[in-house]
Amino acid sequence: MRFRPISLVLLAALAVAALVGSTSAQKSGRTQSDMSSVQRLDIMRSKLEAMHRSLNSAIAGIPEKPQDKTKKAVDADDPRTRLQGLAKEVSAVLSDVNDLHAKQDRSERYEVSKLDALETSVTELDARVQTALQATAGARTGDASGSPSSSSKRGQKKGFRLWPFGGGGKDSEYEELTSVVAAGRDRVLFEDAAKEVRKGNHETGRLLFTTIITTYPDSPFLPLAKLAIADSFYLEGGTSSLIQAAASYQDWLTFFPTDPLADAAMLKVAEAEMRQMGLADRDVTHARKAEQRLKALLQQYPQTKLRPDVEGHLREVQENLAMHNFQVATFYYDSRYQHQKGGLKGSQSRLKEIVDKYPNFSYMDEVLFRLATTYQQEEEPDEAAKYYQRIVRDYPNSDFTDKTKEQLSIIGAPIPEVDPARKSVAPPEHPTFMGNLMQQVAGKVDVTVGKDGILISRDRKAGQDLIDEALKYNGQLPVNTTPVAPVQRRETKPKAPGSSNNQPTPPATEKP
Repeated sequence: MRFRPISLVLLAALAVAALVGSTSAQKSGRTQSDMSSVQRLDIMRSKLEAMHRSLNSAIAGIPEKPQDKTKKAVDADDPRTRLQGLAKEVSAVLSDVNDLHAKQDRSERYEVSKLDALETSVTELDARVQTALQATAGARTGDASGSPSSSSKRGQKKGFRLWPFGGGGKDSEYEELTSVVAAGRDRVLFEDAAKEVRKGNHETGRLLFTTIITTYPDSPFLPLAKLAIADSFYLEGGTSSLIQAAASYQDWLTFFPTDPLADAAMLKVAEAEMRQMGLADRDVTHARKAEQRLKALLQQYPQTKLRPDVEGHLREVQENLAMHNFQVATFYYDSRYQHQKGGLKGSQSRLKEIVDKYPNFSYMDEVLFRLATTYQQEEEPDEAAKYYQRIVRDYPNSDFTDKTKEQLSIIGAPIPEVDPARKSVAPPEHPTFMGNLMQQVAGKVDVTVGKDGILISRDRKAGQDLIDEALKYNGQLPVNTTPVAPVQRRETKPKAPGSSNNQPTPPATEKP
């Protein structure tokens, strides 16, 4: 037998135990069991911290009104007061998230309903924060200093208000950009945000991109700013960031479903899932989600230029899903279980699913052999012969061909001629023992998924990405630089800034 999953798993477990020790292995097991809750808490914390930074930046740009001692009531309609109230709410929810995270780290018990309630609160609060930031943008049109005294106070606290940027000259530069509304600042924000993401300062870049969205709702850079935020999560990598990348790309598709980059965004959603795929003997949730996304992309964009990449990814994902079914079928097929209730039938149903859904599976010859054997044991020789004959006809170089011919002779079924188109097909190459061992230790599937974003890449320098084209043409992209989708951005190439009539036709997109 070519495939021995149980033996490989045991050997891998022994190798890991020898390398990292039993204590580390136990700790890793606990972390894996809690991963779902930890990821949810990490994502909520990231969102709340981003909201807090955006609010503090906006508050810094609204001059503080002199206090009227005759009025005891607080003016709730005052923009600064409104944002300060939201900042307090964000801090309170963030404190609850941190408390729950601490309990998770200490393995203390807590009600799962608290986690669900916090996620609902974060979602509702995020919508209110975005609305408030857009509504108060007009109040941030003046000098952020307000008065000499307030300017002095802010100067003393510089480095804390916009803490992701650290201290130094950059701090005051970005504080002014994010806190004061002025014509042309959206372009400066977009350019600086792209620079920060390229440097690996993803949080800083996201804050600058978010400022465009919340402060300049009519900016031509707004659609691409939302897409660049998703790119920043995708470039950052890591489980939490990839989850947020998939959600951000999907959110962008909700607002701009007919944009020429929509097919590329759908592909990134699938690739974010693929980068989280585990081995076939583990959870295949991410593989199933990736398959759904890829199939939906081909259905919605049949003429996309990304089809070769999509089809390649689909083969890799389906190989993983087929291997999962194959391992389950092998487990049921084992002599210790096949005579128990449902054992043989369980194996048979899994093998038939592989044949029907995943025709390109690399172990298809063995799948057909095992499936034929199950029918033979159930005394259904006609069904068994059908699958045996397929092996001889389509897999003439298989290790199972000789055994198959023997079984056909026993059944008394004819041995078919080899398909001429399949004569030169070599047996599939399977991972070596060491390759399987290393995969088990790593716990990840090797997939050919790029780690570049749509607008921003990991390695290319400024001037070589789509985001540089957007800067060149004031937030627009020429049609020849974007993937083909149902609606083209424009038919003529836009003129660069500085030429006559340099404002290109707006893209066929919808504003959020």
